[in-house]
Amino acid sequence: MAKHGKRYIEAAKLVDPEKQYEPTEAAALVKKTATAKFDQTIEVHIRLGVDPRQSDEMVRGTIGLPHGTGKRVRIAVFAQGEKANEATKAGADEVGAADLIAKVDGGWSDFDVAIATPDMMGQVGKLGKVLGRKGLMPNPKAGTITNDLERTIAELKSGRVEFKVDKAAIIHLGFAKASFSEAQIVGNLATLLDAVNRSKPTGLKGTFIKGVSISASMGPGVAVDVPALLAVAG
Repeated sequence: MAKHGKRYIEAAKLVDPEKQYEPTEAAALVKKTATAKFDQTIEVHIRLGVDPRQSDEMVRGTIGLPHGTGKRVRIAVFAQGEKANEATKAGADEVGAADLIAKVDGGWSDFDVAIATPDMMGQVGKLGKVLGRKGLMPNPKAGTITNDLERTIAELKSGRVEFKVDKAAIIHLGFAKASFSEAQIVGNLATLLDAVNRSKPTGLKGTFIKGVSISASMGPGVAVDVPALLAVAG
């Protein structure tokens, strides 16, 4: 078992591990546990009643968070010609075609999201091993293979995030900052959980969302009351 530092241990004393907190109460508690000197990311961990090994039970999607993530999103765009100009004007951090592909293939990965126009995917596909293992490969389900570069870049810059269940049937995602207000934290969390809930696989039996906890990136988890959170979103 991992050993925790004094700051974590003191923060954990504030949390009742047997309690599911109301959304606003949970947000306030997480802010209290974020005692580091920098603005910590607030993360959510959503445990689902699915079997990710089954293709029809894979849960993923994208959603625009109403208050953004508080994080600067660095975007690389694989495009050429007028589409490259569109991406540059829209605020992409790196834009290119064969030159960008060679740069990434050489080991450069100083970006958070990769977007590609459909006509570039034949070449970008060669980066599957490089981008795939980092979760950065453009994907139509994530909306990152598109010709609508201006809208996509604007959405990503303003707080659009992708969620995807992992092999343990859990979604992990940073969705806010400790400096956010309680209302902003709850607003983002409720919006995200509503999107996940609407992504429930057709025909799935049993409980879909089994549990939700939030935490500062260096703090203890705080369990959130799921029905109360969905009620906020509703």
